[in-house]
Amino acid sequence: MRAAGLLWAALWGLLLPPVTADEGILHASGNGVPPVTKDYCIIYSSKWVSLPESLDNATFRTLENLTSTVLCNSSQVPSGSMKDKAVVVMRGNCTFLEKARIAQSLGAKMLLIASKPRLSPLSDNKTDFEDVTLPVALIRYNDIVDMQLTLGNEVNVTLYSPPLPEFDCSMVVIFLIAVFTVALGGYWSGVAELENLKAIATPGERETRRKKEENVTFTPVTVILFVVICCVMLVLLYFFYKWLVYVIISVFCLASAMSLYNCLAALIGEIPFGQCRIACCNKNIEVRLIFLAVFCIAAAVVWAVFRNEDRWAWILQDILGVAFCLNFIKTLKMPNFKSCVILLGLLLLYDVFFVFITPFITKNGASIMVEVAAGPFGNSEKNDGNLVEVPTERSAPHEKLPVVIRVPRLEYSASTLCDMPFSLLGFGDIIVPGLLVAYCRRFDVQTSSSSVYYISCTIAYAIGMVLTFIVLALMKMGQPALLYLVPCTLIASSLVAWRRKEMKKFWKGSSYQMMEHLDYTGNEESTASASEQPGGQ
Repeated sequence: MRAAGLLWAALWGLLLPPVTADEGILHASGNGVPPVTKDYCIIYSSKWVSLPESLDNATFRTLENLTSTVLCNSSQVPSGSMKDKAVVVMRGNCTFLEKARIAQSLGAKMLLIASKPRLSPLSDNKTDFEDVTLPVALIRYNDIVDMQLTLGNEVNVTLYSPPLPEFDCSMVVIFLIAVFTVALGGYWSGVAELENLKAIATPGERETRRKKEENVTFTPVTVILFVVICCVMLVLLYFFYKWLVYVIISVFCLASAMSLYNCLAALIGEIPFGQCRIACCNKNIEVRLIFLAVFCIAAAVVWAVFRNEDRWAWILQDILGVAFCLNFIKTLKMPNFKSCVILLGLLLLYDVFFVFITPFITKNGASIMVEVAAGPFGNSEKNDGNLVEVPTERSAPHEKLPVVIRVPRLEYSASTLCDMPFSLLGFGDIIVPGLLVAYCRRFDVQTSSSSVYYISCTIAYAIGMVLTFIVLALMKMGQPALLYLVPCTLIASSLVAWRRKEMKKFWKGSSYQMMEHLDYTGNEESTASASEQPGGQ
């Protein structure tokens, strides 16, 4: 049951591709001495107007507050009140461009549209409004109120849109989390393998170990079935997102709580004190493990309740996510390099197909993975690993799939004003290469090869992550990380096996696993024969 929950949750460990939108900054300055300035988020359309990239090239305008009107008719405002000014009016009753045409005809140089609902991208058809040339931007109504309270009634404003920084320090944090998780997961798998090898020498201990073991081994057929299920579930999520997203959230809570418990229990087991036990259901249970279980369940519940609190919930999600990835890498065993190649190769094709090929199949020209990333609203921005949620209705929060490591972007930009953007890495980009790293570590243990496979594959994973970030900066769009991680890790592992002349053994897996299986089968047959022998005498 636990393994099934882990497999289900792992289906959604994907690096989600980008959906674009336009964000900018309104720089407001009061008339005090010294002047007080403040920046606010705006949403605009780069198809309608181009904004300067810095304040050096920006023109300031006096702000005229007309939020008492929606400006759907020129008779709603006094004559001459807009001449050469920036004007702010309320959203509603007519389109953005209809408001812009009226404002431009009355001499306005800039139009701000105040919105009480949360901001959404401007999407009017510009074809019938080619004569409209003044800048148009959407701004929060609460920001207009704050502007008056902070800067006073006489305010000068300008608009600009600084380019996103090519590199953000959050990428370093993502890199460290990913490499740490893959390395630790592989090492933990090797420790479990070493314990299995020691248990083989003692039949009684072997039976005890076999009962406790919760590992799942992926055969080539299981790998293919797993990838097919991934494809089916992604398509189902594409069509039934608003229902299935809650199923994924529920499964993540369950799987991450169990994973966190397994990770912490392994650490607590190394502590020699505090081992008080109580009898329950004919079993002796350590009291500290009971408290640990309560803590892990509470952590998952707290995340589930506050999952949309972007200011801090990402920390808890990352902790649960790292625990989930660690437990998955340790629990799921690849029997040989052949199965690793099949799994990584198929999931690479899966990633590429649903990101790059499906736009040629869908009616709206968007990839299925993009639609899944955007959710039912289709209003999310994801730029250079950056996610900004802008649902159209305050009463309809946009649920996000909890299958990514999230770290807030640290560099200042328009996105940091509009929302808390994140650099993202999908669980799949940790788990899938991590399974190969874990196999390399187990192979090192089985062949006493001084961790050469494990270290080489981990370094290759780190190189693949760096390559992903380089392409991310050059292409300025989200990248499917498996496109770079899979070749790096597979090639590195193959080169080590070839150089050590162990490719055949590495490809088929260690003979110890087959010997253990045969030995166990032989023991069963011997036991059966012994039990039948008295009856035949």
